[in-house]
Amino acid sequence: MRGLIVLSLVMLATPAFAVCPPEGQSRESLQALLVLKFTVPDTAERQALANGLLDCLGDPDPLVRDGIAYEALTQWMRANQLDVEGLRALRDRLYAMLAADDATGFARPFAALTLSEVARTDRIKQWMTPEERAAMVDAAGKYVESVRDYRGFDDAEGWRHGVAHGADWLMQLTLNPVLDRAQLDRTLAAVATQVVPEASHAYVFGEPGRLARPVLYAAKRGLHTEAEWQAWFTALVPKLGEASKAYNDAAWLARRHDLMAFLMSVYLEADQSDDAKLKQLKPAVVAALKTVP
Repeated sequence: MRGLIVLSLVMLATPAFAVCPPEGQSRESLQALLVLKFTVPDTAERQALANGLLDCLGDPDPLVRDGIAYEALTQWMRANQLDVEGLRALRDRLYAMLAADDATGFARPFAALTLSEVARTDRIKQWMTPEERAAMVDAAGKYVESVRDYRGFDDAEGWRHGVAHGADWLMQLTLNPVLDRAQLDRTLAAVATQVVPEASHAYVFGEPGRLARPVLYAAKRGLHTEAEWQAWFTALVPKLGEASKAYNDAAWLARRHDLMAFLMSVYLEADQSDDAKLKQLKPAVVAALKTVP
């Protein structure tokens, strides 16, 4: 229950995040950290800096946000340089960032992307309780379902990419072998909401391929039948909207573009794979494709 309680509290919170750079740091010292390849020998200093860098995930400067804050946090987590309590602290503050206002649209997507790395640490070596993991699956699903900012890359401002970052979070969770069938279904339900977004936005930054990944890894678990996959894929087609608008409406065309890109991404991966569990997706995708106008 601890994970559920913590999640409920942080999702209700609206903390005032500190200004980036963190206390005791400057833009110059952060750039020096990059030059040093994020080497911080002292454990306590590294954990404190990791906590401080969370505020930089919403920084408008892409070098600070993406090239320093996210890269440093990712490197430390992948090198097992943050302990379990440190990871819990990061996770809970990242949950709070998802619940907080995000006027510029950077903080929430990068919080989700960083949470994908937190999820990866638990996949590599389990440290979350079952309740904490279940809470994260639900949090990831709710985040993906909530995305309405479909901006991707901007030449001056860099990446936002909320859908893709959320898909990465779902992917890392789906890769965890301890997730059960119900939890996999939760991730698939979240994916389905963004394959054909209600906003009728035409994806141009690789989002369909990223959304395909958690689906592919769920299929590799072998917990769904071919009939169940066919039902899941064909249920995406009605999201195109009224048949009378086919090829005669810009919003309908945008939705068709997204659906076709997603279906072809899944088909290509399944077709090229030697995994029989993935290959069983091919007839399911083909069945869906045959119903697309």
